[in-house]
Amino acid sequence: MAKIAITGASGFVGSNLKDIFHQNGHDVIAIKREDLKDIEILSNLLDGCDAVVNLAGANIISRWSEEYKNLLYSSRIGTTRNLFKAIEKTKNKPEIFISTSAVGIYDNQSTYDEENFNYGDDFLAKLCKDWEKEALKVQTLGIRTVIFRFGIVLGDGGALGKMLLPFKLGLGGTIGDGKQVFSFIHIDDLKNAFEFALEHDNIEGIYNMTAPTPTTNYGLTKALGKSLHRPTILPVPAFILDLIFSEGSKVLTDGQSAVPKRLLDAGFEFKFQNIEDTIDNLV
Repeated sequence: MAKIAITGASGFVGSNLKDIFHQNGHDVIAIKREDLKDIEILSNLLDGCDAVVNLAGANIISRWSEEYKNLLYSSRIGTTRNLFKAIEKTKNKPEIFISTSAVGIYDNQSTYDEENFNYGDDFLAKLCKDWEKEALKVQTLGIRTVIFRFGIVLGDGGALGKMLLPFKLGLGGTIGDGKQVFSFIHIDDLKNAFEFALEHDNIEGIYNMTAPTPTTNYGLTKALGKSLHRPTILPVPAFILDLIFSEGSKVLTDGQSAVPKRLLDAGFEFKFQNIEDTIDNLV
């Protein structure tokens, strides 16, 4: 049994992780937002924890005004910086620190693993790079540090919950031409990967948290339509999303293709390898 502190525990991924950690007999401490602003309080909460899981961050799928971009940045980089300072002050340091990032760090020109890639140069890529830079400072304290680069997490709720209603009404369709890549992971595989990292001392560094077979927006659309027995003939024009989300629409209209080479090499087994199996299970 481990004592695990989690930031962002009330979010979609955080609440799922909290549940599985409880089921597996771990003692879970949910770090509140206000605790993250006080290094002294935060340090006392983290002292004696075996693991710290960092999931804090404002919702990426939103309208990106300059003010919201600042919030996206501070809720990730500022929070991670404070966690480092708090861990540095603890007498009994955690054995492992698991932080998160996103496959949005890559450009969209090819399929990348953790060893062969090109970084993007837009806001999201810069956000991820700075986020990871702060998280990797924890390594300097002699703590095993893992960064999971998330694809879109699919489960009961979260992104999939927002997608289902138009499809159930027969109004689902591709976004734009549907060719943009969609790297995703089933929530069960994500939960298992976190447990895998806790249990295996050789898991360290950066890992793509994505299913082995990326799909496209078209592939996702067809899988949803098939599972729900609904037509998928109404595409959503990209300019509509630009009007709604501004620059934030890039999360939906401009996908990255990432594969989890390092997790597979470490012996991790995915239950849901492709979009069809994932959607059939969830829908």
